[in-house]
Amino acid sequence: MSTVALVLYVVALVVLFGVRSWVQHRRTGTTGFRGISGTPADAGWWGGVLFVAAIVLGLAGPLLAVTGTVAADPHPVLAAVGLLLALVGFAATLAGQAGMGASWRIGVDDAERTDLVTTGVFGYVRNPIFTAMAVAQVGMLLLVPTWLSVAALLALIVAVELQVRAVEEPYLRLVHGQAYAAYAARTGRFLPGIGLDRHQSPAGTPVASR
Repeated sequence: MSTVALVLYVVALVVLFGVRSWVQHRRTGTTGFRGISGTPADAGWWGGVLFVAAIVLGLAGPLLAVTGTVAADPHPVLAAVGLLLALVGFAATLAGQAGMGASWRIGVDDAERTDLVTTGVFGYVRNPIFTAMAVAQVGMLLLVPTWLSVAALLALIVAVELQVRAVEEPYLRLVHGQAYAAYAARTGRFLPGIGLDRHQSPAGTPVASR
């Protein structure tokens, strides 16, 4: 299963980052990559670094398992569940990217203004792409149960939390004001109904009930 996991992961990287960026450039004139923002003194910077680390660790797990450097012998049932989760997670990630249309970005440029996407799956979850990526990484962990896969999942979770809370949400509040405040008040951060934003609206009125 390590070979299957490695092929799947490489294909996912090519499609989700390579092909998706090419399509974005064809449609908008930009690849959507904005890089890591801030400095090591900023939480957002660490979010970006850990995100890159999660991708590298996620690739290293199956790669080293295939070469026999690390042992990975998943139970057949867990491997089957892992394959399903990985496929669903990667497919959902691609669907989320497509759903963002011209607003899709990796990283944030504070001087840039993009449309706020609240339709489709974004009407239920504010960050469905990150949720889908976490599901995919759980699947990879079940496929290739090594310490590298565990580290990749942990790095991804911490990276996503830092990126969303320290970079993306402040940016969206600044750019979209009350529209984002109302959206965050009714839409969960990573799962429906969970993580509703308790921040106040620009006028100072609480916008979330929980």
